[in-house]
Amino acid sequence: MEKTMAIVPRFARSGLAVVLGCALFLALTAVAAPGALAHDRLKSSSPAKDAKVSELKEIELEFTSGVKFPVVVLRGPGDKAVKVDKPETEDQKVTTAVPVPLESGRYVIAWRVVSSDGHPIEGEIPFELTAPAEESAEPSDEPTSEPSDEPTAEPSSGPATEPASPVAASGDDTGGQGGTPGWIWLAVAAVVVVVVVGGGVWLAIGRKRPDEAG
Repeated sequence: MEKTMAIVPRFARSGLAVVLGCALFLALTAVAAPGALAHDRLKSSSPAKDAKVSELKEIELEFTSGVKFPVVVLRGPGDKAVKVDKPETEDQKVTTAVPVPLESGRYVIAWRVVSSDGHPIEGEIPFELTAPAEESAEPSDEPTSEPSDEPTAEPSSGPATEPASPVAASGDDTGGQGGTPGWIWLAVAAVVVVVVVGGGVWLAIGRKRPDEAG
């Protein structure tokens, strides 16, 4: 009976050691598994996702590890394909030249590569191209016209044009400053004419009366 009781703790200790060993193995596997199962991923890009750029001459993709068989497609406004050069791979980077100028609008870069562990990965990068602001015309420092070395026209030695003779002021012009208004002179002339005519008529009548009396 005592031997049996001594054997039981021994088996218990052995079983505990096996359980602890299994738990340690599972913990190490859980820690190492994500690193072993994780594929390469896109680390950065130019242009970046949802970025706003004024021009685009090259697309650059950088991954966490070396990749191969890259495919890069650029779609523009209206989901139209835009011509790009064949992508080139150097270490962890994939570059693609854009040979044509782009109009403003929304664009999407669609890419696909094969990671270092042989698994294909892909993704999309949307961005916006904004038209650059038009530069205002800079003021020119050059004078608009060069000064002429030729002398200006010489003054004429002949007599200057004679001034036109002044127009005689109208008799009824009352707007002039000073002088007697013209209508007064007309009234005076009318009175003189009446006096002269009346005097002549009076003299003629006076002469006829003595002749008639005789």
